[in-house]
Amino acid sequence: MSIICQSSRPTGSTCLAAAAALLLMAAVPANAAEPIKIGLGMSLTGPLAANGKMSLVAMQVWEADINAEGGLLGRPVKLIYYDDQSKPAEVPAIYSKLLDVDKVDLIVSGYASTQIAAAMPIAIGRKKLFVSLFGTGINDTFKYDKYFAMIPNGPTPKPAFTRGFFKVAEVQSPKPETIALAYADAEFGQNACEGARENAKTSGFKIVYDKSYPPATVDFTPIVRAIQARNPDLLVICSYPLDTVGMIKAVNELGFKPKMWGGAMVGLQATAFKTQLGPLLNGVVNYETWLPVKSMEFPGSLDLLKKYQERAAAAGTDPLGYYMPVWAYADLQVLGDAIAATKSLNYDVLADYMHKATFSTVVGEVKFGATGEWTEERTLAAQFQNIKGNSIDEFRDTKTEAIVYPPQFKSGEVIYPYDKAIAK
Repeated sequence: MSIICQSSRPTGSTCLAAAAALLLMAAVPANAAEPIKIGLGMSLTGPLAANGKMSLVAMQVWEADINAEGGLLGRPVKLIYYDDQSKPAEVPAIYSKLLDVDKVDLIVSGYASTQIAAAMPIAIGRKKLFVSLFGTGINDTFKYDKYFAMIPNGPTPKPAFTRGFFKVAEVQSPKPETIALAYADAEFGQNACEGARENAKTSGFKIVYDKSYPPATVDFTPIVRAIQARNPDLLVICSYPLDTVGMIKAVNELGFKPKMWGGAMVGLQATAFKTQLGPLLNGVVNYETWLPVKSMEFPGSLDLLKKYQERAAAAGTDPLGYYMPVWAYADLQVLGDAIAATKSLNYDVLADYMHKATFSTVVGEVKFGATGEWTEERTLAAQFQNIKGNSIDEFRDTKTEAIVYPPQFKSGEVIYPYDKAIAK
């Protein structure tokens, strides 16, 4: 490197200053100030917004945490996101914009199977690494080698959502015999109820009703009446948030009392829906993924929850954050850890590492299998119990939502049959 002093009478200090400046520039990589950009679409409005908004807040907590630690590869990290309005049709354009206009380095999914499935063709077509947030069996068809699922459903994701429900039901005495299945005719509903059929066969229950309903359905009374006419011992519903609410209200209004019911109803994990329904939830046995109970206090989980709750009011999102925040944070945690370990942003290098590594996260140890699903299943079943009103305090104390499966995470015993649970 040469220093040329063009002044007619250069001074030593001038040349020294110029030399120091150039040496400093040479020592700092050209891209040091450029952030690593991670792009995503997220449901911030529409029927999936309750879960989408809390997911984004947790991701922003991760962004702040990782930048406080110095970023990744010596660069800050920046999230770039757009509202997909809970509409799968909006998703492809968002990811095309992220890649073509925003020039993001990496992409991750928004929340929900419908949104993830809509983004998959973009990720696969561009050969991008793609970490998804709560998608059920998305890669069963694609078998894409750079796909990873942040959801505790394990190697058989479709049956996982209702496996706990069936495991609890099959040990009751006398053992129930018949079951009805109702599901939204959309990605999650179809996949989860396909898994419920497998579980019903394994558990030895006879299916006496098995029908879908359009996602736009608003009146669930005719559906519940039709199920009630079959008089099943058990009822499994695979639904999205708004139809979950509609189903629960219809079951209560009609006084339908199967011996046990619930299954794979999305929405009941969000505080807004819990407080809306209040005592109507008593007795429902539904899937869960994490609750702040002693058995699930993984390293960093409660610290994250505290940071999330400090931001929740300003963000206009779930004040408790017992559902999606730990998963959304872990979603980026595994990505960040892979980048740090490989010192690379190369998709093939990252994918290879992620298939082999075990990650320590706020949801415990995570290891991915060949299709990107967890190698071990850890989906929970929980029962709502002894809810007296609609106050948030009813749900701040997790005693009103007891984990009843699997045994290693149990925090309470199931109340069976259902009419006993609602009589308390």
